[in-house]
Amino acid sequence: MFESLSEKLQNVFKKLSGKGRLSEQDVDVALREVRLALLEADVNFRVVKDLVGRVRERAIGADLAKSLSPAQMVIKIVHEELIATLGSSRKLDLSGPPPHVIMLAGLQGSGKTTTAAKLALQLRKAGQRPLLVAADTRRPAAIAQLEVLGKQLDIAVHSEGDRPAPPDICVHALEHARKAAYSVVILDTGGRLHIDDEMMHELEEIVRRVAPRETLMVVDAMTGQDVVTVAEEFHRRVPLSGLILTKADGDARGGAALSVRSVTGVPILYLGTGEKSDALEAFDPARLASRILGMGDMLTLIEKAEAAFDEKQALAMQEKLRTASFDLKDFYDQMQQVKKMGPLQQLVEMIPGLAGMQRKLPTEIDDRQLVRIEAMIQSMTPEERHDPRLIDGSRKRRIARGSGTTVSEVNQLLGQFRQMQRMLKELSDGRMPRMLGRFGM
Repeated sequence: MFESLSEKLQNVFKKLSGKGRLSEQDVDVALREVRLALLEADVNFRVVKDLVGRVRERAIGADLAKSLSPAQMVIKIVHEELIATLGSSRKLDLSGPPPHVIMLAGLQGSGKTTTAAKLALQLRKAGQRPLLVAADTRRPAAIAQLEVLGKQLDIAVHSEGDRPAPPDICVHALEHARKAAYSVVILDTGGRLHIDDEMMHELEEIVRRVAPRETLMVVDAMTGQDVVTVAEEFHRRVPLSGLILTKADGDARGGAALSVRSVTGVPILYLGTGEKSDALEAFDPARLASRILGMGDMLTLIEKAEAAFDEKQALAMQEKLRTASFDLKDFYDQMQQVKKMGPLQQLVEMIPGLAGMQRKLPTEIDDRQLVRIEAMIQSMTPEERHDPRLIDGSRKRRIARGSGTTVSEVNQLLGQFRQMQRMLKELSDGRMPRMLGRFGM
């Protein structure tokens, strides 16, 4: 979402890093480019003005004068002020006696129904017993969609069709939750193509009758500055306790995320980062600011790895790496684990330093390449996966036909794997210094 903004900001800071000392004029020129980058990213102009003003006040003051590396100090200041703009993070408030009611609101097409299921899955992993409530009666497909998602994730759904009024459905669902000992009730309320009085009155009635613990608005990052206007109007009629920003993995310019918290005062709690049921991240301003400035996000990467990798498998793989007995079957198994962590592009952007480097590569990182590699390995026999040296010319042609690839692609895979095996052998033999020297380190 922030790729364009991140690239422009990194270019600004790269120009600054080439100077030993920074004058007030240098800072002003850099901040002018920062201002333009933020405005082009669809950040609210009031937010841009405040952010750049705070950065300038600090950058030309004592902070910069005392710094041994003025360019790094400017980056540090921008990072800190971005965090301040994004606001502090917090978790869902599930204090008090259950069941806790969470109401999701928003415009049609913002992703409320999918987000309700994602949130329920996340809460179940945290030890809660969630109940999904189909309260969007104006869009029949929403009821069916929630029921399908509930069945897929094995999460209970309370549905009464499209006849009762949504406030009545919510009251009935809460009564059912108390009797059946559900700890969290998630209300998927109706959306509209635009804000109208009927819609807002319905939400006000639900709030009056079930008193939600959390009232979260689901907003689509792709709608740009309209997100801020919509959130302000919702918050005026139905006090919001938090926001969930969906489609953060898309090609939106990202300004909404930087604007909505500052303008509305309502914190962002989650980011929707994909279509999969587990693609919902707790919002962390410090991590997001680091990603925007190309500093990576190792904490999120580690959390994704911990969720995807089995501890026993990891220990077994560690032993194989230590003894250099890693084969193509192990390589295939590791690919399956990595795929669980999300798209490769997202993972690379979380590694400090690589976010900027990968843009300079001649070919983009593409998950489809993994699919081709998987197909080639699947077309091999168990013996060939264990010992690739068995793969001669005729076997290569058979593997290429079976995987829909070419012999040259099979050769490339085998060559890269042999190179990796040599590297692992050097590591296991204690030849780390020689290997590092080969890379000029």
